[in-house]
Amino acid sequence: MVQTSMNRRDFLRTAAGAAAVASVPLVVPSSVLGQGQTLPSGRITLGFIACGKQSQHLMRSFLNSPGTQVVAACDVDKLKLERSAKNIVEKHYADKKDGSYKGCTRYSDFRELLARKDIDAVVISTPDHWHAVTTIEACQAGKDVYCEKPLTQTIAEARAMVNSVRRYNRVFQTGSMQRSSREFRFACELVRNGFIGDIKHVTVNVGGPPEDKVLPPEPVPDYLDWDMWVGPAMWRPYNNDLAPHISFDGFPNWRYYSYYGGGGMTDWGAHHFDIAQWALGMDGSGPVEIYPPDGGEHKVLTYKYANGITMTRDSQVRGPEGNGLPFSGAAYQQWLERVGGNRGRNVNGVLFEGTTGKVEVNRGYLKTWPDALKDQKIGADQVNLYNSRNHYTDWLDAVRKRSTPICDIEIGASSVIVCHLGNLAYTLKRPLKWDPQREVFLGDDEANRMLSRSLRGPWHL
Repeated sequence: MVQTSMNRRDFLRTAAGAAAVASVPLVVPSSVLGQGQTLPSGRITLGFIACGKQSQHLMRSFLNSPGTQVVAACDVDKLKLERSAKNIVEKHYADKKDGSYKGCTRYSDFRELLARKDIDAVVISTPDHWHAVTTIEACQAGKDVYCEKPLTQTIAEARAMVNSVRRYNRVFQTGSMQRSSREFRFACELVRNGFIGDIKHVTVNVGGPPEDKVLPPEPVPDYLDWDMWVGPAMWRPYNNDLAPHISFDGFPNWRYYSYYGGGGMTDWGAHHFDIAQWALGMDGSGPVEIYPPDGGEHKVLTYKYANGITMTRDSQVRGPEGNGLPFSGAAYQQWLERVGGNRGRNVNGVLFEGTTGKVEVNRGYLKTWPDALKDQKIGADQVNLYNSRNHYTDWLDAVRKRSTPICDIEIGASSVIVCHLGNLAYTLKRPLKWDPQREVFLGDDEANRMLSRSLRGPWHL
């Protein structure tokens, strides 16, 4: 593996030459024949890396997908691991009573799971600070990857992940599952086909940057390997706010500490900024200027694209039924206090404004101006975007066909970079100029030093 101590010039040279690097997986599952060929049997064996709340949802989705077998699970929390392996996976197969039940092997170290040659692909739903390391090691082990959003903790990690997926010819799906929803695809097709005229502005409703409040040290629970949980991130003492007990039913607060997550900017931003990028045709690219709130011309975080389109982050918070938040009650109120609700333009999800109309879209919600646009038919000769009706089976089909799924690694990378650019503007409190092709800031050495982070040993990319 390449150490993260490479200089910026070497990093960019690696990124530019990624497409030319030979694809030689280090370990190839027996069921995988190679690029451009299909799996000889329809069956895909899966391993799960991390068994938290999101993983439970993913497990049930893949367990109910035809032609899959979940054979292994890994977590540093013994309670979460047992709950997922026994109460979800093993119970599912036992209930089927068709002879397919073979158990689910437990691991506390993901590297042991990756060493198994009988596993075709892995599903990664760790905290964000682990995504890059686990994905790169999975690619080197010859595994295809489904990885939760937000894709990375830094901009440099995004490019390192793209390089690894391409080098080892892996099929990668980013968990930005809104691209597999009809209302988002249709809204983006309305924009891409000019049904609201020339796009002038996009408003995205997501939470803000991390908070990094001081947390007092607490005793580490005996079921948790805290050193492994922290992994490549900067060390800090255990606190329940970071890795809550198995019975905790609220929002995962580690997202609001910059060691481990990027706040609401990367959490929901990886969904809604992703849709903005899709509608604007900016996959693989991004904005060129970023302005933090300055109390003057830029009241809110503002992005500017090379074509003149602007995009702002709206901080207005709607109820869970309005924005699809996966929690309610006390947890919702806690989140509301964190992001500073009840401000902004009251946008529901993402709002696209053009010269002749508008489109507003969120989960299960679509509104257009004029109203008749919501019934517009997209012709066969017009822009028809990738139509995925199920984010999970879309990836599985791509694994079988050795094709590219709807939210490939490059898409996930460019969308999360938009989120990171906003967080960096908040941190530095000044305008930034960005080159989306070279992935560097123009004339700003301090900002460029913040493109990457040092990883705690022994971990490296």
